[in-house]
Amino acid sequence: MALPDSGSPWPPPQWAPIYDRIRVDDAWYSGDARRLARLRGDGQDQPGRRRTWGRRSQPAPGRETRLHVPLAGDIATTSADLLFADMPAIRAVERTTQARIETLLDEGRVQHTVLGGAEQAAALSGVFLRVTWDKALVGRPLFTVVQPDAAIPEFRFGMLRACTFWAELPTSDPGAVWRHFERHEPGRVVHALYRGTSDNVGRPVPLTEHPETADLAASLDPDGDGQSISTGIPLLTCAYVPNIGPNRLHRGSPIGRSDFAAPLYDLFESLDEVWTSWMRDIRLARARLIVPAGYLRSNGPGQGASFDGDREVYEQLNMPPTEKGAGITLNQFDIRVAEHQQTAEAIMRQAAQSAGYSAQSFGLHGQGEAITATESDSRDQRSMVTRKKKTGYWRHALADMLHVMLWLDVAQFGTRITPERPSVEFGDGVAESEQQTATTLDLLARAGAVSTGTKVRILHPEWDDTAVQAEVAAILAETGAAAPDPVGSFPFAVAPA
Repeated sequence: MALPDSGSPWPPPQWAPIYDRIRVDDAWYSGDARRLARLRGDGQDQPGRRRTWGRRSQPAPGRETRLHVPLAGDIATTSADLLFADMPAIRAVERTTQARIETLLDEGRVQHTVLGGAEQAAALSGVFLRVTWDKALVGRPLFTVVQPDAAIPEFRFGMLRACTFWAELPTSDPGAVWRHFERHEPGRVVHALYRGTSDNVGRPVPLTEHPETADLAASLDPDGDGQSISTGIPLLTCAYVPNIGPNRLHRGSPIGRSDFAAPLYDLFESLDEVWTSWMRDIRLARARLIVPAGYLRSNGPGQGASFDGDREVYEQLNMPPTEKGAGITLNQFDIRVAEHQQTAEAIMRQAAQSAGYSAQSFGLHGQGEAITATESDSRDQRSMVTRKKKTGYWRHALADMLHVMLWLDVAQFGTRITPERPSVEFGDGVAESEQQTATTLDLLARAGAVSTGTKVRILHPEWDDTAVQAEVAAILAETGAAAPDPVGSFPFAVAPA
């Protein structure tokens, strides 16, 4: 869509169902008990069902006894850690371009940005990568992430051709909602400001009418339509990264699906119910004394009675000494630890499997039996398969936006480099110990199936070709395996007469 028409409903009707589903995922991802209570209490998901977070009456007035286990947040964090705990290798052919990429990645803290973006993508079905600039803030392009419920993308044959980002601006105007629209097209960025209501976009107004957008008015191209800023490059300055596909709820849509879209909402709520029941057992298992009514001391008319646990002498009670209940009885219930723990772990295992991960990734290692390294890798295989799927989406989008950063660096800041699309290569995601690496290299060397250069690259994957060659030469020289002098010291040289 282009910029919205005056008086059109908001959000756009074709995107309202997607925004509603993102709202559900976001509530579980946030872990906020109040948001979960509002979400499940409105009855939108499955009306009439009894739910832990859907009930309105509390067992103890004024006290919240329901507990929440942030499993949804753990799933999103695990996904991001598998992807970007180690930054992928980003390489360009030109040395000056490679040096500039490394500078932009370091100064822009791109690893932190994509790490947070990957976590949000796992929860909210995907994110948008956006490259922009602000010369008054910093003298380089800016690499940013935009949430999927703050964007209206336009796809053609599954490819992003334009996108409109929007944000609600703070205002003291009662009843009015101010929205800033930022539409990205190849070669330009269009800005617009609308004043409307919560469900209507309203009418467009000049950018100068709100302090958040007033400075943009001076940056607009005077020779254009008066609403856009030229990027100076022919590329689109944003990209969409789906979390994983396909979208099971909206078939045929290029929008990705959340890790929670199995769906896992009932499992999340069941886990909260088990945890709440476990804590209830602990509360009920507190030691309590049951005493006869004669042991209670009156606190006065209308004040009830109480029992003093430190009192040593009581007057004679008017009851037979053999009557049941005549004495003080200690009451303490059992805590069903094993039953609750096994149920909670079973729910977590099923949720992890449905989300595409191994239970081992969440610290569920089985019954504590000893396992080998091969068995450990096998148990974690499902997480590695899901990681490989997601790296395919991130690799292309990340390379495209780094290419855009280099172009903008030249067009807007005059940097003297040759822009090129860098390669983005993710590692295998498995961090082997030094002992495992040494064992692997030793077996390969015994089999005669690996060269010295390959062994150095396996041991130091972060080294470039120059460093590898220098290390190989040093190893060969120390071990005496270097090539001999073909003239003076050749073993079969003819001895002088």
